[in-house]
Amino acid sequence: MLQQAIACFDDVQAYRQLFVLFQSSLIEFAMTILKSRQLSEEIVSDVFIALWQKRQQLEKIENLPFYLFTAVKNRAINELHRQKRIGVVPLDEVSIEFRSLYHDPEQKFISAEMIGEIQESIRQLPPRCQLIFKLVKEDGLKYKEVAELLHLSVKTIENQMGFALKRISAVLNVEPHHLTSFFSKN
Repeated sequence: MLQQAIACFDDVQAYRQLFVLFQSSLIEFAMTILKSRQLSEEIVSDVFIALWQKRQQLEKIENLPFYLFTAVKNRAINELHRQKRIGVVPLDEVSIEFRSLYHDPEQKFISAEMIGEIQESIRQLPPRCQLIFKLVKEDGLKYKEVAELLHLSVKTIENQMGFALKRISAVLNVEPHHLTSFFSKN
């Protein structure tokens, strides 16, 4: 486990692997708040520098992905306050880019046309719904974690995920329960 290797053995290679594993997702998340790639990259770098500086305490963190997203969110909001801009960017104004939703070999059998239809149906979701869908399905956060991260109720996350799956399934003309297994990470 990377987290333990970093905390117990000061393993620089494990630290680099952890950075590579989370960097792009965290930058994309920061960009939804800051609207600046450069600032987002700086924020993520700062989070990882702080993580390395406090590496002995790393074993105490139960859910590292959630911890990293929360740290990035807090630093991004602090940056907005520092710049004396608006305190929080409304979720309806965020812009989200998806890397890939396909996690196992079985899913690679889907035609390029269907993949394009899925991606287009996701892009047609409202911005807040896109962000929630990405955090749950691409970044693997739990509904409760996304709710806490975005200051929403778990019920809102459940409703937004249900809405997203219904919209995507309507475009693809399949039952929503078929999509649940398609988008699952495991």
